[in-house]
Amino acid sequence: MATQFLMPSKNIMGAGALDLAYDEIKLNGFKKVLIVSDEGLKGAGIIDLVVNGLKNKGVESVVFAGTQPNPTTKNVEDGLAILKAENCDSIISLGGGSPHDCAKGIALVATNGGKINDYEGVNVSKHPQLPLIAINTTAGTASEMTYFCIITDEARHIKMAIVDAHTTPLLSVNDPELMKGMPKSLTAATGMDALTHAVEAYVSTAATPITDACAVKAIEIIHKSLRNAVNDGSDMAAREAMAYAQFLAGMAFNNASLGYVHAMAHQLGGFYDLPHGVCNAVLLPHVQEYNAKVSANRLKDLAACFEIDTRKMTDAEGAAAFIKAIRELSKDVGIPAGLKDLGAKEEDFAILAGNALKDACSFTNPRKGDEAEVIAIFKAAF
Repeated sequence: MATQFLMPSKNIMGAGALDLAYDEIKLNGFKKVLIVSDEGLKGAGIIDLVVNGLKNKGVESVVFAGTQPNPTTKNVEDGLAILKAENCDSIISLGGGSPHDCAKGIALVATNGGKINDYEGVNVSKHPQLPLIAINTTAGTASEMTYFCIITDEARHIKMAIVDAHTTPLLSVNDPELMKGMPKSLTAATGMDALTHAVEAYVSTAATPITDACAVKAIEIIHKSLRNAVNDGSDMAAREAMAYAQFLAGMAFNNASLGYVHAMAHQLGGFYDLPHGVCNAVLLPHVQEYNAKVSANRLKDLAACFEIDTRKMTDAEGAAAFIKAIRELSKDVGIPAGLKDLGAKEEDFAILAGNALKDACSFTNPRKGDEAEVIAIFKAAF
């Protein structure tokens, strides 16, 4: 069966990548750029760094720093209003998954019209988005290189999954120098997010040999580097390794899609405004225990990425060993033990489960469940 492999046409990685990005932006002939970011990066001086870098290349910029941790439809509307008022010809998303997703929403509506809600689902838009350069400051979401855009619909209290090839950035930039200021909690959450991307892509029903290779290498690097990146934020070798790992995981899930972990985490984020990476980390072992009944052999494969000797194990034993290792890594980097610690409520699980089964990410989960089964997973993770 024919498959496709999507990612940005150009990707700049490693120390010094930001300086190369300025040259690339100038070469593209952009005159006025809307920088989409958040207040945290504004306070840290990162936005000013990029504004000045662009200015030195003769590129004018305008800043929208109003992106929330779980970007909303209003964030998209507010950013779009500035883009139109200032006649910007391109967009830079600066930050982690939230600014990237918000910028994608702005860029998509800028060229297709309507509201971002109109594009919920898979490949709904008709036209390419406004040119988008995604400069990453975290190592986890891979939103800087994917065609996934997650926006919270405030009216419905859900996260919309906009899976659209037209939201693929023109250029992605991963400079570990921009990541060294990440606090331990964010490093842990984004790192576990990357692990979730790789694991879900590997067991996905849409996995291919190419996505498998990306996922396996990502998991190997995360196993070796995440603890070091969390424990010592100045460890630039670990930072750069995690930047590569999250990018590889992005290559995997951008083409193999995801599963119930993300479908369920989206509902928790939309309903309670919880951090996405932490929700993924809590749910990951529970969903894989559920999936192990049909994908134990695949999960056993991944145990080797954590340097577990599975030669004398059955598929079920190997899968269990890998899931145990996920739990140990999660604990070591300080992820909360369960959803109860995050403020989730059991009485909401029915509506969360129903919405999760409608989420586009659920379609490629290896084991198909019903609402009762998804509720049971939520309860197990509680």
